[in-house]
Amino acid sequence: MNVIDKTLSNDIELGALLAALDAHADSPLVFCYDGRDVKAGYHVTEVKTGRFDALDCGANPESWTEIFVQLWDIDEDDRTHMPSGKFAAIIRKVSEHVGLPMSAKLTFEVSDGVAPMALYCAATPSLRGGVVMVDLSPRPSSCKPRDRWLEKKDSEDSSCCGPASSCCA
Repeated sequence: MNVIDKTLSNDIELGALLAALDAHADSPLVFCYDGRDVKAGYHVTEVKTGRFDALDCGANPESWTEIFVQLWDIDEDDRTHMPSGKFAAIIRKVSEHVGLPMSAKLTFEVSDGVAPMALYCAATPSLRGGVVMVDLSPRPSSCKPRDRWLEKKDSEDSSCCGPASSCCA
């Protein structure tokens, strides 16, 4: 079975993204996806939020809030990449209007207007040469019960609370 290692993708929450962007509000903001940077004329075409209640594949109740940011990756009118502060203001306006918690999950929907929209999660922004870079990675599907089991297993393996034969011998 092919399984995507979810530890490789960073999935930043709303509050962490806004704090990182606020720290460099005047710096250009560039998103990188599928091995390329968004074009300088990109638009934030839609920001929507949702509150989700569901049952996972193990019949466990799940509940979360999410913000979807739609990026239209185009060149337009000799524009430059938008400043981080402007992007943060757009997102903050929506999140405050609907009362989203800063722990809300982020999903980016990206298209150039020709290719179908694809879903991405965002890594923690980094400052590279005066530009705030946000790497976007494809958002994989997952099995939440399995993810919780793996997290629990990883924490047990790294602790010294197991049998003496497994650590602290």
